[in-house]
Amino acid sequence: MMAVLLVLISSCVTKATLEDISPTAPNSYSCTYDGVKHDFIVDIPEKPEGSPLVIMLPGSGGTAESFRLDTQFHETACAAGYTVVYVTGAPDPKDSTSTVAWNYDGRKDGNNDTGFLKALAAFIQEEYQTDPGRCYAAGFSNGAFMCHRLALEASDTFSAVIAVAGTMSADTWEHRHDGCTVSLLQIAGEKDSVIPRQKDGSSQYSPFPSIEKVIDHYTVTNGLGVVEVDKIGKESVLTKYTGVQNSNQVWFLLVKDGRHSWSAESVTGISTNRLVLEFLESIPQSVPGKTL
Repeated sequence: MMAVLLVLISSCVTKATLEDISPTAPNSYSCTYDGVKHDFIVDIPEKPEGSPLVIMLPGSGGTAESFRLDTQFHETACAAGYTVVYVTGAPDPKDSTSTVAWNYDGRKDGNNDTGFLKALAAFIQEEYQTDPGRCYAAGFSNGAFMCHRLALEASDTFSAVIAVAGTMSADTWEHRHDGCTVSLLQIAGEKDSVIPRQKDGSSQYSPFPSIEKVIDHYTVTNGLGVVEVDKIGKESVLTKYTGVQNSNQVWFLLVKDGRHSWSAESVTGISTNRLVLEFLESIPQSVPGKTL
């Protein structure tokens, strides 16, 4: 028992935090984590204290600023009382000239992005007094792959993830476990070649698991058995998995004729931003689960 206690104390003492935090523009900051530089932008509601927090992860090559401009998620979310943080990934540590991205497959020689995003969430929660029981991550493409990794490795911080045009990597799938009990909103385009599906046969040519297997894993680990299927927008299919005594939710939107994008309402008839908030509002406030 004493040995276990000493290990826990040691891990708390050596836990990495954000460093070199400095403003670069109004609401914009730079920082380092484990020697790696990141930028982030904070948009707060009228009352940030006790607000839910959504950390936004752009795709490969995207930045906090470009993702903010592309999605405009903060405009909808802040009006609804959410704090939103857009954050930039980092180059591969072995190649400083590579594009900024997320180490979504957990390469041992890659950046510790799980540790960084947990530390960023802790910093925002302390600085703005956001609600630690309602801390979420949303990502596009490479950022969506990273969200699935967070669901696996950081359910003690993030109680829900939103993955748009990205799925589990082969490594995340290989290391999945029954403790992956977080809510999920998965959005995939019907014609997005990045998302393998059993239904159209594309999964047999992909290194990633089929999206059907991924959704099934989340529903099983969350103990969800009630299924509701609706057509929304221009014939897109939204499937909701819920449980009678379980607060978690798994929603899967298959966008009709959709491709690799953060769906625009003018094209699909669906506001991705509003759907994300509808999903988050469906999850009762709860303390995030613990990873195994």
